[in-house]
Amino acid sequence: MQSIEDVQQRLLSEVASSDNPREVLKSPVFKELYAKLGTLEPSERGPYGKSVNALKVTVEAAVNEREDKLIDSTVEPIDISAPWDVNSHAPKLLSTEQGTQHPLTKELDVVVDIFTRMGFQAVESRQIDDDFHMFGSLNFPENHPARDGYDTFRTEEGFIPPAHTSTMQHRILKDGKAALEAGGQIAAVSYGRVFRNEDVDATHEHTFYQCEGVFVSKTATLGDMLGTLRAFFESYYGQSLQVKTQPGYFPFVEPGLELLIEKPAQLGGKPGEWLEMLGCGMIHPNVLKAAGIDPETYQGFAWGSGIERLVMLKYGIEDLRHFESGKLAFLRKFVS
Repeated sequence: MQSIEDVQQRLLSEVASSDNPREVLKSPVFKELYAKLGTLEPSERGPYGKSVNALKVTVEAAVNEREDKLIDSTVEPIDISAPWDVNSHAPKLLSTEQGTQHPLTKELDVVVDIFTRMGFQAVESRQIDDDFHMFGSLNFPENHPARDGYDTFRTEEGFIPPAHTSTMQHRILKDGKAALEAGGQIAAVSYGRVFRNEDVDATHEHTFYQCEGVFVSKTATLGDMLGTLRAFFESYYGQSLQVKTQPGYFPFVEPGLELLIEKPAQLGGKPGEWLEMLGCGMIHPNVLKAAGIDPETYQGFAWGSGIERLVMLKYGIEDLRHFESGKLAFLRKFVS
């Protein structure tokens, strides 16, 4: 036991005087001490082994402390409030790489740009809202089963992280009412993150992005809506496309439709193959009334689309979870 104490004092002295203290941990003395275990009586091995382990822990702590002191003595402090040139003496301790836009951000910019070039105003959606804008203003009656289909998060205060960008529709309609009554029209898209209480898998996420469109005038028709959406998809995928609809139910439109597009050739599509892309329809009279717009004089259409689905199809991405994974190998594929 006395020899271990002597060894400890010697090693600690070496650590205290070394400019490379971690080398002390490679001393052959540790191997020699552990080798002695085989020469001891069984009753002595336990206490001896604990003493050797304690020695190594003590020396490692001393090495870490010595390294910290060496760093403090060689690195000059940085004034974080000063311009960088004042701190130019400071070493660059970490390598960095230039950041880039997330693929969803880039593609959302593309989507919004297409619609703004069509004449639609772009409005960013909210991150938190209330029940009226999420449901009540959109013709969801109290306790209606359609509310259950949105798997909505709620805060303790009763606020809602929006489950769809339609939460902005009432505001868009109210803000555009004056222009509408002055002989103009309402044309806007809202975009942003939405949140749903979903089980996450390859095709479902609790956080994703949507883009919603609203158009109101005295003469708006389903034909106008289909022409608008077809023009968008043709621009986004860069080729001529056919579209078709099938019945769909959404409380805020009547009639409600689901829009399908011919599968783009760049995605391996063949004639007769269709992809369901979004929900749409003519704005329900109750939604117009809630915003103070007379449905006997004005009519409009609306649609909503998930951004991730557009991007996954465009780039052949097989798993929705990649977008929120933070994996650099995936993100670097979209650096241009």
